[in-house]
Amino acid sequence: MSEVHFEIFRQQRKGGGWSLFEAVDNREAAVQRARKVMVEGKATAVRVVKETFQPETGDYMSLIVFEDGKVAVAKKSRKIDDLDNPTPCFKPDDLYSYHAHTTMARILGEWLAHQRLTVTELLHSAAALEKFEATGTTFQHAVQKIAVAQASESDFPVAHIVKQLNELCTAAIRRVYKDDKRGLFQVVEAGKFGAFAERLSTKPDPHYVLNGVLAKYLASTGSWDAKLHLLLALMDEIPAEGKGRALLLNSIDSLVAEMLNGSAALVDLLGHNPDLGHALLNLVELFLGTEVHVAEGAGRGINELARFFAKDELPEARNAIAGRILSELKGLKRLCPSSLDEELKMLRRLANQLVRGQGKYLSHEDLIGAFTERSKRLVSHEPLLEFMQGTKTADERLERLLTVEENIIGAENKRTLSSVIVPMIGASSFEEQLCAGAQVMQRLKRAAELQERVLRSGFQDVQKNQIAIALDAVAQRIEERAKFLASIEMRFVNPVERAQTLLKLFGARVFTQGDLTVKARRLLMASLAKPGFLSGYIAQQAAQKNAAIDRDAVLAELAGQLESIGIAPEDALRALAA
Repeated sequence: MSEVHFEIFRQQRKGGGWSLFEAVDNREAAVQRARKVMVEGKATAVRVVKETFQPETGDYMSLIVFEDGKVAVAKKSRKIDDLDNPTPCFKPDDLYSYHAHTTMARILGEWLAHQRLTVTELLHSAAALEKFEATGTTFQHAVQKIAVAQASESDFPVAHIVKQLNELCTAAIRRVYKDDKRGLFQVVEAGKFGAFAERLSTKPDPHYVLNGVLAKYLASTGSWDAKLHLLLALMDEIPAEGKGRALLLNSIDSLVAEMLNGSAALVDLLGHNPDLGHALLNLVELFLGTEVHVAEGAGRGINELARFFAKDELPEARNAIAGRILSELKGLKRLCPSSLDEELKMLRRLANQLVRGQGKYLSHEDLIGAFTERSKRLVSHEPLLEFMQGTKTADERLERLLTVEENIIGAENKRTLSSVIVPMIGASSFEEQLCAGAQVMQRLKRAAELQERVLRSGFQDVQKNQIAIALDAVAQRIEERAKFLASIEMRFVNPVERAQTLLKLFGARVFTQGDLTVKARRLLMASLAKPGFLSGYIAQQAAQKNAAIDRDAVLAELAGQLESIGIAPEDALRALAA
């Protein structure tokens, strides 16, 4: 155990040095003695310093717990005495506000995690506060961080803010010590909290007292999971109605929410996950109130909590999980650092799950914003290069980028991605590498497949058209160099055979939409307009079926085929009648 005593220092003139006046073992006695010195005029300023002996190091840890008088501090533009209160908190009760809780959780996060404490437990437990005071440097560093931040936004000197914060914290700590000493924070056993809450709800400051009782109830737990289990067990004791119900339920809900806001608690509750993506999947399962597939080493408390979420109970805790999910999605950390393929799959899995959770805790706008922010990081230079690694040809790279497009959201993100794709297609290497060495028809079909995928994509119409036109231009150049359509015209002198060949190519989706399709249609229309085409086409159909055929039915079938490739019935009839 650490040995503690309190040293009283005094300053006998303004700007003078500090001298040790007295040392006592009791904090209250030290503060009263220091005040008496001031009242009797024996000092211009006094200070009480808590000295804690650390056996493991052999040193004393010093902490100022009280200060009074005109302590000499560096001044800025005006007298300290004329300044208003520079701190955001004016009285001990302000330390229990939401803003103060958030600030303390951020600044003291590492220490709280190490002690397995929430801010509420720290502020309501004499044992926890004594341990916190004994750290000395942690306490002072926290005060100094807040003071520096406050001073940067005002004209107040840092030293003056430090003094006021110390006085404020000292008053709050003394209050807890005094209330604990007089038995305000009773030891309440499990099974008796409901009745206790009902009695307490009619008394002054019930939330403060109940939180102190709960802090004592949880003090013996050795893990976050055990703490959560004890809190959730109290849900069965909540009164059916009345002020006692609201009092106990709100306190449990707030404590669980604080636990869920801490990274250390979540790691303990969820167990070890291989990456952020799997941890987020657990959080989403918890938020939705379904079974949480926790990792090895996790506790039982998280699935107990999921059952309460399924019944839409503990709204503050559930809101904390929703906030945590959004925060992690917006964060810089990769979901699956080992593979961008897995990153995209995980992002889609999370999106599919979270769509079910839209409502009062997760708005549609918040989800879109979070996934858009996450998507923004996937279309930056380095991830895209990483995602294209291992590809051998330009069309493979394009296919990879189209996979990225299918898994991201946000108009600006898709514009960014298209700005990478369009120049890639326009490069001469793209045409050269597009199914290099394959037959012309295979190369054209590959271009058409990529274009069809682009036209189905979520790109905005402007970007979609730019990419489609670029792919059509590549297909045109391939066709022109190989004289693909000209060879069909020369090879099939019979207009019926030529038309049927072109229809088969259209059916096989060989032609990209755009100028190449227009060129192929013109050749087809020219075949239809050849003299004797209609009679030859009907005769061929009859020969193929080896039976008499219905002329009107054959024409209707042909018109349907032509219409499917963009030739209007009236244009087809005009060509046939020519």
